[in-house]
Amino acid sequence: MVHLAPVRDKVTGKQAEQLFLDSVFHYHGLPETIVSDRDPRFTGAFWDTRFQLLGTKLTMSTADHPQTDGQTERVNRVLEDTLRSFCAEAPRSWSDQLSMVEFALNNAVHASTGFTPFYLNGLRHPQVPLTLRGGTTAFTESGGEARKAFSSLVSDIEPESLQRQMSSFIDDRRTLINRVRDAMASAQDKQKDYSDKTILLDTKNLPLKVVSSVESNKLKLKHRFIGPFAVLARHGAAYTIDLPKSMATHQTFYVGRLK
Repeated sequence: MVHLAPVRDKVTGKQAEQLFLDSVFHYHGLPETIVSDRDPRFTGAFWDTRFQLLGTKLTMSTADHPQTDGQTERVNRVLEDTLRSFCAEAPRSWSDQLSMVEFALNNAVHASTGFTPFYLNGLRHPQVPLTLRGGTTAFTESGGEARKAFSSLVSDIEPESLQRQMSSFIDDRRTLINRVRDAMASAQDKQKDYSDKTILLDTKNLPLKVVSSVESNKLKLKHRFIGPFAVLARHGAAYTIDLPKSMATHQTFYVGRLK
């Protein structure tokens, strides 16, 4: 199940713990294990000591390790794609959309389980107004009927500015839900078999060897994907690719980093 919270650029280990308590513990209790990357907030003495006392095991992932960070990588990619498309015209509004994106992610059927996270955690589906549904033919038809009824109710509201606000509220949220669904479908499609094929590698945060500071600055302007590279092996949702020795990095990457 996904929980999202907006944070500033700089967050201390203590602040990260408070976010965890407010966003996760508050709903699910204390987990037996927490898997995270090696961010200093999660490797610092405060975070480590606090969870040792609470009896929670901390597991740190290695760069692009398929067994530990695959799920997080996919959620991050879906979140990034959704916010990029939805907030293109108003980038600073991304934090206003997090609650709805979180709901859409948790109410979407996952290919690996056949269920939504809401159902797997609570054995029930949340109540969703028909006006916010979409995607399948049945939902589109029933949603269309509900939309007509909603429009009829809105038409009785005064003034007209409030009518427009209410209609915009519904339209924006339906659009966001559909975009999350589309982004998830795209992420699932990327988990296809790349065996015996050549693929491209996403250069984001890739620890390439840099000759000089000048070359380092040039990297910012390079294409997002490099390659193609041959696939050597598949490990679930990750692939080992044939990288040149000049690249100082692991050869195994989550499918979300490949194209």
